[in-house]
Amino acid sequence: MLTVESLTKRYGNRTAVDGLSFTVRPGTVTGFLGPNGAGKSTTMRLLVGLDAPTSGRALIDGRRYADLPAPLREVGVLLEARSVHPGRTAFRHLMALAHTHGIPRRRVEEVIGTVGLQDVAGKRAGSFSLGMGQRLGIAAALLADPAVILLDEPVNGLDPEGVRWVRTLLTSLAAEGRTVFLSSHLMSEMAQTADHLVIVGRGRLLADTTVERFVREAGLGRVRVVTPEADRLAGLLGDGAVREAPDTLRVTGTDAAHIGRTAAAHGIPLTELSPHTASLEDAFMELTRDTVEYEGRAAAA
Repeated sequence: MLTVESLTKRYGNRTAVDGLSFTVRPGTVTGFLGPNGAGKSTTMRLLVGLDAPTSGRALIDGRRYADLPAPLREVGVLLEARSVHPGRTAFRHLMALAHTHGIPRRRVEEVIGTVGLQDVAGKRAGSFSLGMGQRLGIAAALLADPAVILLDEPVNGLDPEGVRWVRTLLTSLAAEGRTVFLSSHLMSEMAQTADHLVIVGRGRLLADTTVERFVREAGLGRVRVVTPEADRLAGLLGDGAVREAPDTLRVTGTDAAHIGRTAAAHGIPLTELSPHTASLEDAFMELTRDTVEYEGRAAAA
């Protein structure tokens, strides 16, 4: 289990993480989301002792990473796929890690097979593509068979087959009762992989909820209505009804059942009554729109 308690990290005048608290529990895949600059990578670095908090605590099974007697056996970490000596082969890189914890050679060979690098295990890591580097990083995270898995953008650079493989791997690890915590910018992939979400913006917690609830609540109260008597129905529904077209309303603040009953009671025909179904991306963009640090603009025509 991962526990973050009132965690704060400042770099000079800039606050990267601001009083953050959440818990990542075993048996689920927890997605860590936020706009660029939201503090996700800093939080992960604090969890594994690469940075020291200004205040608060980041704990792995109740202990600081620095206090773990055998860190690889407690938590598997992938923060940067390229953090491998480029002149060392994949096999030698993993063997070097294995020697630090008394892990046998057969386990190294096993994880190389698990991540699909058996054909390139003797090649130097400096020649690897980004996707191959990701697989090597995941192999290192799995090497000591830890109960906690912490991965930052694990599908970055992977092809569709590789993305599906990571999804299957992570869900199977969670099904074994492990704690799985990962960040990703791919909303469609997170929607298929994660059970729970921790969402941050400008270093602060915005949401700590299940994927299903987050998406469901994002879609509540928005209904598309098509009727030849749009003006009349809008008058009955009040300020929540906004005209999108001569025969189309977007209604907020109520549900489809109430709209249907209102129309029926006044003899207003409806040709469409569609509650809005939000995607994870829709819900995320709506929640974080005021916390985006780097925002693009459309080019002028």
